[in-house]
Amino acid sequence: MAALGSLSLLIALALAVYNLLAGAVALRMLAVGGRAPISPERLADTARRAGIAGFVAVTAAAFALIWSVFTNDFSIAYITEHSNRALPGMYKFSAMWSGQEGSLLLWAWLLATYGFVLRLTHKTDVRLYAYAGTILSAVQVFFLAILNFAAPPFALMKGEIPADGNGLNPLLQYPEMVIHPPMLYLGYVGFCVPFCFALGALMMRYPGEKWIRITRVWTMVTWMFLTCGIFLGMHWAYAVLGWGGYWGWDPVENASFMPWLTGTAFLHSVMMQEKKGMMKTWNVWLIFATFLLTMLGTLLTRAGLVSSVHAFAQSSIGTWFVTFMLITLAVCIFTYVLQHSHLKSEHRLESLVCRESSFLFNNLVLLVACFVILWGTLFPILSEYVVGNKVTVGAPWYNTVAIPIGLFLLFLTGVGPLLPWRATSFRTIRRNFVLPVLVLWATVIVCLAVGVSPWKHGEFSAGNFYALVAFSLSAAVTTAILSEFFGGARVISKQTGRNLLSATYLLTRRNTRRYGGYVIHIGVVVIVIGLSGAAFNRNQEQEMGLHDKLVLAPYTLECIGFTQDTNPNYDSEYAVMDVYKGGNKVFQMTPEKRVYHASGQPQTMVAIHSVPGWDLYVVYEGTNPSTNQPIIKAYLNPLVGWIWFGVAIIVFGTAVALVPSLNPATASLRVPARTAPAEPALGGGI
Repeated sequence: MAALGSLSLLIALALAVYNLLAGAVALRMLAVGGRAPISPERLADTARRAGIAGFVAVTAAAFALIWSVFTNDFSIAYITEHSNRALPGMYKFSAMWSGQEGSLLLWAWLLATYGFVLRLTHKTDVRLYAYAGTILSAVQVFFLAILNFAAPPFALMKGEIPADGNGLNPLLQYPEMVIHPPMLYLGYVGFCVPFCFALGALMMRYPGEKWIRITRVWTMVTWMFLTCGIFLGMHWAYAVLGWGGYWGWDPVENASFMPWLTGTAFLHSVMMQEKKGMMKTWNVWLIFATFLLTMLGTLLTRAGLVSSVHAFAQSSIGTWFVTFMLITLAVCIFTYVLQHSHLKSEHRLESLVCRESSFLFNNLVLLVACFVILWGTLFPILSEYVVGNKVTVGAPWYNTVAIPIGLFLLFLTGVGPLLPWRATSFRTIRRNFVLPVLVLWATVIVCLAVGVSPWKHGEFSAGNFYALVAFSLSAAVTTAILSEFFGGARVISKQTGRNLLSATYLLTRRNTRRYGGYVIHIGVVVIVIGLSGAAFNRNQEQEMGLHDKLVLAPYTLECIGFTQDTNPNYDSEYAVMDVYKGGNKVFQMTPEKRVYHASGQPQTMVAIHSVPGWDLYVVYEGTNPSTNQPIIKAYLNPLVGWIWFGVAIIVFGTAVALVPSLNPATASLRVPARTAPAEPALGGGI
């Protein structure tokens, strides 16, 4: 299999190089015109077919690696380092992305898959797709060159072949880690497609905004994958690392969050270009920046530049990525300078208080957030380079800066849908904002009444204050969004005789992009509520013998036993805890500590009991050597479950936005009584 994998990667590289060269020559021939010994259309088609064949070759290499893992082929160094015989079958798939070489092969395979789909749909707009496919092949050449020359996944062991491997990193032996890395990579790699279309459209001075409509589905699906990948990573950190949190502003966490921010800005601002012919330069550079940030994230993970539980060991491929990023940036700048006149806006901003300005402010705030996180992430590297001492920026600094920015973004989420296009009158502002403002202040009063106060133990608490603001803004934003649904549904209900539920469905189907975007915004609000609960976290740590009790808020935990277990993969010891509430036993929890045989590394398995209001989170931290008694740490984390529920809402909203809207003729056929009402002004969604 090693020979098949290596040969497949070499063939894939040759096909990608041919795709790049033949595609570039064909596009040049089409641009200059004149007679040629070969038809440029025919040459471009051979380049496209080479790209499709390249997908087959990379797929063969990926299959060879997976087959080698499942057959325990320890003659391959990568398999020896990242797998072993006792590894459960589910986690053998994880071995593919647990190391440097395998994760790059996964990246190359996903890129080839995206390219395969792109090349099959080329008849939508043959010339634009030819540009995009050729640019994508250049990215493929880069990754395949690394796999062939710098980080080969099929390198053979030197000397005697071991009888067993070193095993998979214990942190990856968790069900979510079978899904999280591929989901994150689908987002990372997927942003390459809109990047290729944007650069290609700029190179050929593509008329109109059709390239944005073509790539909208690509961008939204990619954004959804990246969103799911980020939150799956958060849940993994929460359930496995045993520190009671889910986001620590780790450099690799930041690296995934930054392209999400610029991608979100792009999804909002493209609406301005489609509807108003504005922000063309913004959109081009937003997608350029998003792609470069995905490359930066890959560089940070693999070059050993930062210290992270998520990062791979230090390697020499960082130079490859830096060179590729510099070349990409140079191409983007050169193309923009050459073609910038093509990006002139057709309209100007007419008022600071209108929907257009809300999109602009939204973009600016998202970019400020991205810059702040980028600065904090790179600061240790820059400080070491300038003063010779690595100064790390911690979570308190990020929270101090990022939380106010996030709350302002939440405010804009509610304001945008309430503003009309072009200009806003005072009468419109008064009519649209009265109800959300009333709800905001009502929420403030209720929060203060139930004890959510900016003061904690007589002193001002920034965390409590931000939570109060977040709860109040969330209520106001939700009211603003629901009023959009209710207002439109009420008009349809009046004119068609439908009930409100049926009218809401028809309203959404008429403009799925807009109302799907509103559902996504509701999901964001729910996540903000979940994040705000962190201000009220509590924890208690205690050394516990048999029948000792630990009290945490409404719960009393009683230790009723400790036990040990073993299997071919690991040894484990865990505590059995009865949990009481109000004097009654309500459930049992078993926090666990494992030690894996192959690596000798320990892993914490947290016990979590979730209810809508909070999580009871119990960690078996180990044993006190002097007393031989286990140490238990329990956390009460309010509203954490809302975060995961909010992600589900976002996925649902994205699915709604991807469904094609009913055209007017179809919509009118579905109205049983009178003529359907005019659709409210478009916009406000993603």
